Amino acid sequence: MFINRQSGHSMALAMRLLLGLAVLASLSAVFATRALGQEEFDEYKLRLIGYWFYSNPTGTVQGHADSVPIDFQRDLGFSSYSTGGGELDWKFTHKNHFYVVLVPLFTSKQFILTRTITFQGQTFDVGAQVNSELHAFYVAPGYQYDIIRRRRGHLGLGVQMDLFKTNAKITALGSVSGGGSASGSYSASGSLLAPIPVAGPQFRLYLTDSPRVFLEGNLYGMYFFGYGSFVSTAGDLGVTLNKHISINAGYQLASHLTVNGTQDRLSLQLSQKGPSVGMEFSF
Repeated sequence: MFINRQSGHSMALAMRLLLGLAVLASLSAVFATRALGQEEFDEYKLRLIGYWFYSNPTGTVQGHADSVPIDFQRDLGFSSYSTGGGELDWKFTHKNHFYVVLVPLFTSKQFILTRTITFQGQTFDVGAQVNSELHAFYVAPGYQYDIIRRRRGHLGLGVQMDLFKTNAKITALGSVSGGGSASGSYSASGSLLAPIPVAGPQFRLYLTDSPRVFLEGNLYGMYFFGYGSFVSTAGDLGVTLNKHISINAGYQLASHLTVNGTQDRLSLQLSQKGPSVGMEFSF
């Protein structure tokens, strides 16, 4: 078992981001008008969101019988890759939402080891050419209540169950000799299912007295003492094309999952961050 030293820094960053979101939400309450009899800019019953995400994965994985964690970038050579995700939001009353988020995070990399590593009891020697696979599938059903909902935006509080299904596999394709030949093939793999309930604020603010341009963001997190923690925050700037279609671009500042290992559970530190571009369809 090991403890990620970055967890404390992540939680401190999350608190600062939460304060920033609270300030923005306060501004939205100041600038928004009650405007009785006027339709809200963000009025809908069903919303479908799809987006492209250029993820940069960092972190470590450690088998339950291993003594030293394996770094995704330094040891296995993982780098940024393209993926996508989606969200379906059903606003069944004026301030109440049910929603579900789906994000597949699948990547692989061939790399020549610069040090000897051990995963799930299998040793991979320095100089071995390995193919590493990291498959992390994220599903999050949730509920949100809009504490403030006005003509020019809203501030909501969401509670969701984050389900992380993560599979890691390392396959040695052979040890590279001086002549460039390779021999030997063996592999090791492990999986982890981590259900983590999280909560946090979400907001949208229309920057002028028009539905044309808006700013939105969220922050979700939870700490579970000996089990682990999760912190995620993202923001984007959107442009409304018409009543039903909007486009947006932003950045996921941090998505940091920590699961502490036990005698029968993998230990995982996984962070994802990067720019995103998406579209939303409202009805």
